[in-house]
Amino acid sequence: MILFESKYFSKFTFTSEQIERYFNNAKRDLKIAVEDDHLEVKFNYCYNALIKSGIALIAAKGNVKVRSVAGHHIRIIEKMAEILKDETVLAIGNAMRSKRNEDFYGGGIFISEKESNEYLGYVKGILKRVERLLEQR
Repeated sequence: MILFESKYFSKFTFTSEQIERYFNNAKRDLKIAVEDDHLEVKFNYCYNALIKSGIALIAAKGNVKVRSVAGHHIRIIEKMAEILKDETVLAIGNAMRSKRNEDFYGGGIFISEKESNEYLGYVKGILKRVERLLEQR
C-alpha cells in the first residue's frame, strides 16, 4: 500500500471525467512538446506533461488530490515511481525537475537536441503506461 502524506495529498473522490481531464491536459502538453521547435519549450512542456500525468495517475490510483505546497513535484514523481513500480521515473523525473528549477530560478539552462529528444521519448512512454493504467479504472 502506498502512503500519501497529508502534507502533500488530501483525500478526494474523483469522477472518471475529472481524471480524464487531468490526463488530457498532460497529453495536450506533450503534443506541444512534440510540435514546437524550441528546445527549451519542448523540455518545459515535456516536464509539465510528466507532472500532469502523475497527478492523473495519483488521482486514479490513490484517490487523493495533490496539494500545491513546496516540494509537491518531488512527491508526485515519487508516487508515480511507486505506482508504476519503476525507479527510472524517480531518477529521470528528478533530473528533469532539477533542470527545470535551474532554468526557472538559476538563470537558465542549455538543453541539447539529443537531450530534448531523449526526455521526449521517455515521457511519451510514461504517458502510454499511465494511459493503460487509467483505462483499467
